[in-house]
Amino acid sequence: MERHYETVFITTPVLSEDQMKETVEKFRNILQKNQAEVVHEENWGLRKLAYPIDKKSTGFYHLIEFKSDGSAIDNLEVEFKRDERVIRFLTVKMDKHAVEYAEKRRNQKANNTKKDETQKEQ
Repeated sequence: MERHYETVFITTPVLSEDQMKETVEKFRNILQKNQAEVVHEENWGLRKLAYPIDKKSTGFYHLIEFKSDGSAIDNLEVEFKRDERVIRFLTVKMDKHAVEYAEKRRNQKANNTKKDETQKEQ
């Protein structure tokens, strides 16, 4: 049975832009190899951590929302643990209310982007 999941991972702040993109691509490929369908992705960029992790106070945050059966989660989390560029990760199963909220948030963000673009054109 396919369920909605959301994973957020934090990578070390010493990565270059290319290394960050390569890391995200690696995890996206792992999901696709495990027949997961990526629904949405967000790069939250460099942010301050709530507390230091491995003597680092910032990290690159990335969110991936996907549909999958449970087997893809195990493979994904093993790869998170093996990759030394990842300092923290969290994967959660989304209930129907969380899925609705995420869709509403995406639509609202898209509408705000369209409004900004039309205001710039005027």
